[in-house]
Amino acid sequence: MAPTLLPAAPPRLVHERGIPAFGMYRGIVPELSWHALQLPLGRRLTRKLHHKRWQYAAFAHADYFIGVAVVDVGWAGSAFAYLFDRRRGTLLASFDATGLPLLSTRLEDRAFGDATFRRGSDCIAFRHAGQRLELTINTRELKLAAHIALPAADSVLAAIAPANWQAHATHKSGALHCSGFAECGGERWLLDGCHASLDASNGLLARDTRWQWASAHAGPLGFNLQAGYMGDAENAIWLDGVPWRVSAVQFDFDAANPLAPWQIHSSDGAVALRFTPEGARRGDKNLLLAASRYIQPVGRFDGRLRHPQTGAVYPVTALAGVTEDHHSRW
Repeated sequence: MAPTLLPAAPPRLVHERGIPAFGMYRGIVPELSWHALQLPLGRRLTRKLHHKRWQYAAFAHADYFIGVAVVDVGWAGSAFAYLFDRRRGTLLASFDATGLPLLSTRLEDRAFGDATFRRGSDCIAFRHAGQRLELTINTRELKLAAHIALPAADSVLAAIAPANWQAHATHKSGALHCSGFAECGGERWLLDGCHASLDASNGLLARDTRWQWASAHAGPLGFNLQAGYMGDAENAIWLDGVPWRVSAVQFDFDAANPLAPWQIHSSDGAVALRFTPEGARRGDKNLLLAASRYIQPVGRFDGRLRHPQTGAVYPVTALAGVTEDHHSRW
């Protein structure tokens, strides 16, 4: 049977009988709540500790790449923001901080909603304002003010799937128009000509979670690919602005030398990409109760995407984006 367009997103994550609405959809799930989920008593008591939420935005440009996120892991909050200079292959600014939940971090339970991290004078804030998402970064390392046009609902990928503890949901956008500027190191970087993308995730995940990930978007073409806690449930390519599901993806890279080229292929033949890193953001934290080890290379993708329905080939040439190899104990 030939692949078809993804069905419309359901009204909630959990059906009335406490069963998750597992599937991959187009659109936005308006009610992001797991409270109706049927769980054994032990899991109900520990659910809050496994509830992980984040809001992420990326800005891809020929000269630079910016990534920013606010994260709530249930018992702690964190945020990061960085600017990578693609011309010089240098990480010019990198902010990474941890704080207490509720006190430092607040996330709204809706896709592309409000999210805030504050610690001292440092602040990262997403604000849902009509048809746009306003993003402000005010840290010593990086400052940014951006307006991101929110995506049309039928261009959004929504996935609800079993995960390594219970279940997870995510919303991903394709390339979005944005405006504004970033400042670091005495330089100002205009966001004109950027392609922004968004990731709003909300789930019940295991304390020990690993994944590999790749994402890049420009104009009507893009992809979000993962191997890890959601299996292939969020693997999608955007062709002419429409998200299509693709199968399981293999990430072939040298963990000892992650700045060497990566090869990324899907088992259904829809994805065949070569990723050439230009540099990376990386971290190795051990906070006793929690730890994270990751590398997030920034670079270019080349290769091709194949339409799952028509078989038409879409060349990918020098598409700016990011990959990641991540292990968290959270």
